[in-house]
Amino acid sequence: MSWTALLDIAGALSLLLGALLAFIGAVGLVRLPDLFARMHSATKPQTLGLLLILLGLALTVRTWGAVATLLIVIGAQGLTAPVAAHMLGRAGYRSGTTEDDLLHIDELGEAYRRMQR
Repeated sequence: MSWTALLDIAGALSLLLGALLAFIGAVGLVRLPDLFARMHSATKPQTLGLLLILLGLALTVRTWGAVATLLIVIGAQGLTAPVAAHMLGRAGYRSGTTEDDLLHIDELGEAYRRMQR
């Protein structure tokens, strides 16, 4: 079996695993009960799923221009997904859409109470 065939198989497996993770994240968005659980489902498996899809594309396409573009997309995703999740969590907490009985530790509530004094 040639290297090209092995890279194509590895790329296909990576694409399938990435699509599966993205699907699991989408199901979690629909099925999970509260904001923080949905936010976790939107960021963790989606981000890893996208990284696997991009790895599969890099293994399949195998041109330097495409790989460089995919690296830029990976960097942008790695920088924006955690920040977006953080901001969504804060906005949801401040607006009162979170379910406080599901929180085990509420460090943010103490900080907000100190700020309001």
